[in-house]
Amino acid sequence: MSQMLSVEKQLREMILGLEIGPGERLTERWIESQFGASRTPVRAALMRLETEGLVGRDGRGWTAAPINLSELAQIAVYREAVEVAAVRLTAVLEDRSGVDVIAAMLDSCDAETPREEWHRVGMDFHIELARLSGNDFLLRAVRDAMTRLSRARWLEVRDEAALSRAWAQHHAILAAVRAGDADAAARLLSAHISGSRDRLVTSLRDDRRSLRARGFAVVAA
Repeated sequence: MSQMLSVEKQLREMILGLEIGPGERLTERWIESQFGASRTPVRAALMRLETEGLVGRDGRGWTAAPINLSELAQIAVYREAVEVAAVRLTAVLEDRSGVDVIAAMLDSCDAETPREEWHRVGMDFHIELARLSGNDFLLRAVRDAMTRLSRARWLEVRDEAALSRAWAQHHAILAAVRAGDADAAARLLSAHISGSRDRLVTSLRDDRRSLRARGFAVVAA
């Protein structure tokens, strides 16, 4: 792996995992020291992360992008369009046995499972369900949307009631797909996405003060 890709991968993981908080200032010199990299690959990595909306320029420096409530609402509209299209394709496949693998993935999470794994599996549910559609464009769209939601969802997985509700909804969606009921699968998935959006935006808006106290930037536009 090239030095640029290594720096990019590690920075992305730190930003998405909230090791680097939303709104936190970054300097090329700190990144060079942190990863033992030279300036050119560091700058190239930052520019690539900028295209993903994970960092932004701040004068001569950089900052980790704040969590943007308006963007979260827009992503939900985008997700609904692409994920519902994908689940409709999956529900009419002749072989829908792939949903059993996704169900097993959900069932692998229990009271002893670290929050990091719940977070990953929750993202993978949507990505793998889109993968079953066989449409690579829809798959890439869902993967991109879930990546952009990743930091906000880290803040959501602390709520056990929300996790339990999400897992129940995931299983209901899979059951509709397994039964070949495209309309029911689409309806359940649409409700799941809009409900998750509403809870997440409300939670982040209500917690903005405490998040700021932790150094996390949450903006409304």
